[in-house]
Amino acid sequence: ETAAQKEELWKIRKNISPAVNAYSLCKSDDVVVPRANLPKLISGIKEIGKQFGFNSVCYGHLGDGNLHVNIMKEDMSDENWTTKVPEGIGEIFKLTVSLGGTLSGEHGIGIAKKPYMNIAMREANLMVMRGIKKAFDPNGILNPGKIF
Repeated sequence: ETAAQKEELWKIRKNISPAVNAYSLCKSDDVVVPRANLPKLISGIKEIGKQFGFNSVCYGHLGDGNLHVNIMKEDMSDENWTTKVPEGIGEIFKLTVSLGGTLSGEHGIGIAKKPYMNIAMREANLMVMRGIKKAFDPNGILNPGKIF
């Protein structure tokens, strides 16, 4: 690799997100799997897209197994966008966990992934987290209405 090749590769990488967003409205999530499972994850995401009627663009920090999944709206109806896509995202998260991964690599769970936490974590783990939240915030005033 020459310095020019590296620079060109980074230029392409940095332009993927703006290009995707210019092409179509999209929903973006990040997931992480062991690097060896990235091919299975990407092919699985494409199959899930076929099942739920969407295309996706995947890219990311492949050196650490972090994949950005951008689900494209394209010509999908608003109804399918609001019903089918969340179901498809759930299937992507299930696939990710089945491949030894987790729901987020760098952006955290947040409000958007809250409904899917039970895919990656056992109820016992969630109960412990709720207990910690309750111990430090008995009145529920810290970050109300978020994860717990």
